Amino acid sequence: MANFFIHEKAIVDTNKIGKSTHIWAFVHILSGAQIGSHCNICDHCFIENKVIIGDNVTIKSGVYLWDGVTIKNNVFIGPAAVFTNDRYPRSKNNDYKQEKILLNEGCSIGANSTILPNITIGKYALVGAGSVVTKNVSDFTIVFGNPAKVGGYVCACGKKLVFKKDLALCSCGRHYKLDKKTPKLL
Repeated sequence: MANFFIHEKAIVDTNKIGKSTHIWAFVHILSGAQIGSHCNICDHCFIENKVIIGDNVTIKSGVYLWDGVTIKNNVFIGPAAVFTNDRYPRSKNNDYKQEKILLNEGCSIGANSTILPNITIGKYALVGAGSVVTKNVSDFTIVFGNPAKVGGYVCACGKKLVFKKDLALCSCGRHYKLDKKTPKLL
């Protein structure tokens, strides 16, 4: 007996699904994909063969994950976020160079954001809705816009950090220090 839920209107070709994961209607997951435990994959998503999804990941409706996307634990992906793996796409080009995307632990990708190929999103980083990410995003960094630019810093709990000189104390109790413009958890 399966220890995960697959909606009767989903097409799931992989057997690599962790416990307590929920896969909803009109999702199609190809056979090579790996899905962690306690994930929630909402309606109308597509997940290709060479995709790895960690534990406790939420993927909202209308997200398509192409070969080369790796998602670490506790990541949130908002509705209709776009991930690309080919910098110079052409129809029927079997000779393209597939590039990878890495979403690190606890990061959040806002609705309708676009992540270009060969991008790494840092731990607990936050990509604002509608952003176009053209460069790597550092840990605990908020980016937004087109192209996405740094707009501040965020705690692992999700609250915006306010730095005084190079130190920040979040109301959750975590302390941060700015090191070369990147927050480090103390």
